[in-house]
Amino acid sequence: MKVIIAPDAFKGSLTAEEATEAMQTGVKKVFPQAETMCLPVADGGEGTLSALISATGGVYKTFTVRKPLGHLVEAQLGVLGDGETAVVELAQASGLMLLGPGELNPMEASTFGTGELIRHALDEGHRKLIIGLGGSATNDGGTGLLEALGVRFFDAQGKLLQMNGSSLSLIDKVDVSQMDKRLVTTDIRIASDVENPFVGENGASYIFGPQKGADTKAVKLLDEGLLHFADKTAKLTGMRLHKLKGAGAAGGSAGALLAYCGARLESGIEVVLEAIEFAKHIQSADFILTGEGKTDRQTLDGKALLGVAKSAKVCGVPVFVISGAIEKGTCGELSEWFSELRALDDGSKTLVELMANASGLLCRETAHLMSEIKNSDLFL
Repeated sequence: MKVIIAPDAFKGSLTAEEATEAMQTGVKKVFPQAETMCLPVADGGEGTLSALISATGGVYKTFTVRKPLGHLVEAQLGVLGDGETAVVELAQASGLMLLGPGELNPMEASTFGTGELIRHALDEGHRKLIIGLGGSATNDGGTGLLEALGVRFFDAQGKLLQMNGSSLSLIDKVDVSQMDKRLVTTDIRIASDVENPFVGENGASYIFGPQKGADTKAVKLLDEGLLHFADKTAKLTGMRLHKLKGAGAAGGSAGALLAYCGARLESGIEVVLEAIEFAKHIQSADFILTGEGKTDRQTLDGKALLGVAKSAKVCGVPVFVISGAIEKGTCGELSEWFSELRALDDGSKTLVELMANASGLLCRETAHLMSEIKNSDLFL
């Protein structure tokens, strides 16, 4: 028997790698001789870096870069098992997790550190990049990362600007003459599950600004700033980011990468599955185990588990889900893609208890499922 174990993170309790380990232990309790292949997944947000490095046998490299408010932090860059592809996770340098509750301020936050990580990847000789966008503390339209890559922004008086959310509306001139020339020969893939445009009521500022600390006034100013930058970008590059689907990811960083760095915007889970050669590995599998913190209708909107299910369906491999919780009333829709759905939350424990004991509960539920499979002789 061959079992592919490919969960996403159980946010707040287990990383994708920890969930994979718990599931594997559960499988081995019932089928000690089973061949298990661990391929943790992610959809472009936080955890994408670790999932890719774990699944491909890659390595981490650590660099000192700037956090959103300018302080220094040790951030990790990943190199896949192929030795060629570098992985930059925006959250490593520009993420919410790097700031305390009292520090959240998208008017002042910058993606400069993410640009530094990209530059380090180029310095290391990598010309294939995967950039995971998610969990950002920024709303600077990616101007900070562009600044780190050599783009210069000037105000109407010719003064060089230091970019952040509040600087967007001050841009009078964008000078790309000193932009890192290595970007021209670099294949950059953006891994993201965000479909929001750059500006407007469904754009980066209005949808994600509040969770980054922006009040109503700041949201309006940030959106106006992004609109101003989008206008300047259209004149300079010919690309209109304004309503472009997905350009609003990570406070507009996706838009900057698209317009100035020649990046391609792709489904985060599809990028991850391709990088870990998921389709090849599942061809000989008997079934797949996956899961996440909560499986709900959003799962069907291009999240990691749906990507796993789509690949499995092509090969006719059944997929079993064990998640922290399953949204009520969604099993009918989800059953089109998944053979069975199970939740660790049976109503007998508090959320705190579930999260504190997630690994043990996941291991036990996996073993329970394996026992049922064994008794049914389904794969024997």
